[in-house]
Amino acid sequence: MNKIFARFGRVISFPTMQNKEANAIMVSQSTMQQKGLENTKVSDVLLTKDGEESGSWLCCRTNDTAYDAIKQMADNNIGSLVVLKPGENQLIAGIITERDYLRKVIVQDRSSKYTRVGDIMTEQSKLITVTSDTNILQAMQLMSEHHIRHVPVIDGKVVGMISVADIVKAVVEQQTGEVNQLNQFIRGDYY
Repeated sequence: MNKIFARFGRVISFPTMQNKEANAIMVSQSTMQQKGLENTKVSDVLLTKDGEESGSWLCCRTNDTAYDAIKQMADNNIGSLVVLKPGENQLIAGIITERDYLRKVIVQDRSSKYTRVGDIMTEQSKLITVTSDTNILQAMQLMSEHHIRHVPVIDGKVVGMISVADIVKAVVEQQTGEVNQLNQFIRGDYY
């Protein structure tokens, strides 16, 4: 069941299951460590994101002010928001990043209280996205090639957002798991 909290805020695209969800995240982290990077998908990374409910992501609307969007990013210590079209439907219009704000508001000496998100966002037609089935190495390569740090995850509709930091964390967890398995093997604890 989809819910939108406040005029802009966190969108939850899956029902929440508190204890089952926490267990799924722990199992997912363990499974991710055993899968190998070549088999780890964006969906695995979305399940392990700190402080977020599964399937949730922050958003704003095209008619919100740039000030409100940047304030929301600062309050949540994030660098981008998915931008949705006005109305109850969760139709993606684009993405707004700190870079968009810097280049299109600050450098152009515009007022953030009067500039609308729709005027400065990266539009959907120029948006780089991935699906939840995308391999994290492919996602990392895509982000590197396009010099971007945030990518919406779209499976017909927006299901989350992934950042370079999320991917780096997944790679570190994967490598830590492999090192631990090798140490266990060397000590003879591995069966």
